[in-house]
Amino acid sequence: MNNLPISSKYRSQPDKPITEAEREDLATRLNEEFARGKVDEDDYRRLLDVVFAARTNGDLVPVAEVLPARATHDQPAIVAQQGSAAPGELVASGGNPNKLALVAVVGGGILAVLLFLLLAIVIF
Repeated sequence: MNNLPISSKYRSQPDKPITEAEREDLATRLNEEFARGKVDEDDYRRLLDVVFAARTNGDLVPVAEVLPARATHDQPAIVAQQGSAAPGELVASGGNPNKLALVAVVGGGILAVLLFLLLAIVIF
């Protein structure tokens, strides 16, 4: 049994064919780990052979086990918008470009409720 999480595509979809882009990405990541000294030369050569001989995700399990997991998220927009403000410091709002649409929806909702109440009063 390997150490990859069940959510890893190499484990959950072992029969899926790999693309050339995937092959190049894994080779690049393996090169980076070798350059950092995280993979010795013998393993590096062996794993590169695996990368270029692989046909399916399952064939790439030995390589995926050696490489560090990738972050699967990006920086949240709210964090990126705050820039260099200190913690607790208030920042100006970026504004809402859809303000007119929001006003129209809320106004339309209020108008619909008023018409419904008026109709209810007239009927009863």
